[in-house]
Amino acid sequence: MPAEASSARTATPAAPPLTERQEARRRRILRASAQLASRGGFDAVQMREVAESSQVALGTLYRYFPSKVHLLVATMQDQLEHMHGTLRKKPPTGETAAERVAETLMRAFRALQREPHLADAMVRALTFADRSVSPEVDQVSRQTTAIILDAMGLDDPTPAQLSAVRVIEHTWHSALITWLSGRASIAQVKIDIETVCRLIDLTTSDARK
Repeated sequence: MPAEASSARTATPAAPPLTERQEARRRRILRASAQLASRGGFDAVQMREVAESSQVALGTLYRYFPSKVHLLVATMQDQLEHMHGTLRKKPPTGETAAERVAETLMRAFRALQREPHLADAMVRALTFADRSVSPEVDQVSRQTTAIILDAMGLDDPTPAQLSAVRVIEHTWHSALITWLSGRASIAQVKIDIETVCRLIDLTTSDARK
C-alpha cells in the first residue's frame, strides 16, 4: 500500500459510538430491511418503505445508510452476527478444525437457504458494493472471519491460517452466488466447502513444524 494511502486511512477519524436511542433506531431499520428483503428480495427493499416500516424519517435513514446497498450489506453483517450467537450456543462437533469449519459454514448456509429472497438481496448488495461501502463490507468480512476462527478454536492464528480463512471466505461467498443463481446444488456447495476447508489442516500442520 502506498504511504499516502496508508497515512490517509490512518488519519480517518473513527465514527463516534451510537447512543442507546440511536442503536435502537438502527436496529429497527435493519429489522425492517430484512423483513422487506425476505418478502421480495433486492427490489423489494425501497428506502421510503424501510423508513416507514422502521418509523424513522427518510432523511434520518439516509444519515445511517447512504444507499440501499449500504443498508443491505449492513443487514448481512447483522444476520451473520445473529448466526454467530446461535452457533456459539451449539458449537460444531467435528474432530478436526476443517470438519468444524465446514459444519459451521453449512449451518450458516442452510440458515440463508431458509430465507432465499433475503440471501439473494444481501449477496447482490455485496456484489454491487463499491469503495464507498468498504466499511460495511469489512464488517461482513470480519464477522465471517470471527465465525470461522471460533469454529477452528483459534485466538491467535498464524498468517498462513488467516490466508486459508480468506480463501474459505471467498469460496463460501462464491458458493452462495452460484447456488442463488441456480448453477450449483446444495450437495455441490457442501463438497466445495468441505474441500476448501482442508486448507485449514494443511496450515495447522505447517504451524506445528
